[in-house]
Amino acid sequence: MKKILIANRGEIALRIIKTCRELGIGTVAVASEPDMNALHARAADECHLIGPGTVTESYLNMDNIMAAARKAGVDAIHPGFGFLSENAAFSKRVTDEGFIFIGPSPEVMEVMGSKQISKRRMKVCGVPVVPGYNGDAQDLASLQKEADLVGYPLLIKASAGGGGKGMRVVHASANFASELETAQREARSAFGDDTVLLERYLVQPRHIEFQVFGDSHGNLVHLFERECSIQRRHQKIIEETPSPVMTPELRARMAEAAITAAKEVNYVGAGTVEFMLDVDGSFFFLEMNTRLQVEHPVTEMITGIDLVRWQILVADGEKLPLMQEQITSRGHAIEARIYAEDPNENFFPQTGTISRYRQPSGLGVRVDTGVGEGDTVSIYYDPMLAKLITYGENREQACLKMAMALEEYCIHGVKTNLGFLGDIVAEPNFREGNFSTSYLAENFPGYKQPTDQLKTALALSALGSAANTAKALEGAVIPDPWDALRSWRAMS
Repeated sequence: MKKILIANRGEIALRIIKTCRELGIGTVAVASEPDMNALHARAADECHLIGPGTVTESYLNMDNIMAAARKAGVDAIHPGFGFLSENAAFSKRVTDEGFIFIGPSPEVMEVMGSKQISKRRMKVCGVPVVPGYNGDAQDLASLQKEADLVGYPLLIKASAGGGGKGMRVVHASANFASELETAQREARSAFGDDTVLLERYLVQPRHIEFQVFGDSHGNLVHLFERECSIQRRHQKIIEETPSPVMTPELRARMAEAAITAAKEVNYVGAGTVEFMLDVDGSFFFLEMNTRLQVEHPVTEMITGIDLVRWQILVADGEKLPLMQEQITSRGHAIEARIYAEDPNENFFPQTGTISRYRQPSGLGVRVDTGVGEGDTVSIYYDPMLAKLITYGENREQACLKMAMALEEYCIHGVKTNLGFLGDIVAEPNFREGNFSTSYLAENFPGYKQPTDQLKTALALSALGSAANTAKALEGAVIPDPWDALRSWRAMS
């Protein structure tokens, strides 16, 4: 490969550009009108306009992207994650027009992209699946009957897509019809497909995924697990590896299941097999993401392997650079997703211009971002600004580095979740690795960040003004300083 078009934007586009430069491969960015001066557009060797701000007219516009690829004379297209990255029709069109698609085949995407079909295949090849229903009958009467057979609590889940859209928890049979209607409406809006499946709802499970990689020569390996249980509205916000609850025996069993799943479809490229781990140690196949994951940096940190480089090499027909016995892990890595959102307004996405931007640095600190000072956060795209990754010899070190890095991170001009992330990392259950997918609901219900009122109160307290302190603290919630994991220590 001599030149690659990146059919994406933001931090993942910049991440791919970095590896391409290291490999001596030319890069072509695509950008919507609002993104023409964005970091990824400026960083690539060349950039092509693909439409206005709305994603359907730009980053989801296959015609415009393919026209840019032809005009630039590229050899391959890397889809990143999101947008068209798991679109089988796009993958097929790329290859039909003579380009290399850096990802799995469209046939594999179609199978593993459907939660219905993929679970049927997994059941056949012996990978454990959550008890439930994933049949073709989608009328209310049939689904109600199947739901009652599965039992409650029960999860309704859109067969296509992810990110928590089209997903509803049902606690009683009487609520099923209304929750089904909501799930189907969300699925139609998000994916154009209102097909759903039903699953037993696991209480306090952990969400654990395995990174897998295959080549066109029949080789398949895994690169260990990632713990992804810290989620808000089914959206991951903190990931880490290794999982705090993983044992060698459990890792071996889950890794074997992940490899079996990938072998079942002759998987080529980077993929992630996701599982739900129950409190009794049993685990069940959830889905397979046929692309690079947002959280791939933590795997890179503990293995020393550039996953984007492997994607490019495998797509170019080469064998995997390492076999399973050659892949080792060391230390612990944590990733926190930084969003432009207001935690005090139910995490509503924020827009505006970043007036000041200073990111942390240091040994074991990595930042993958797509924004800088002076950039505008628009209404058109996902509000994720960056990913902060820290590495330590053990989990405690990685947590301490994360806490300090979050304190150092400075973003002004838009509200962010930096404070929220800091509070999670400081919370005792998180520090002890004691959590499940319900962690945030249990530990941060109705979360509100400390207000200016509280900050003023603490300042007045330091000045010794008891009366003013009491007045300023009226109605404020004061965190226990001994629960805070911050960059200070008691001196003897």
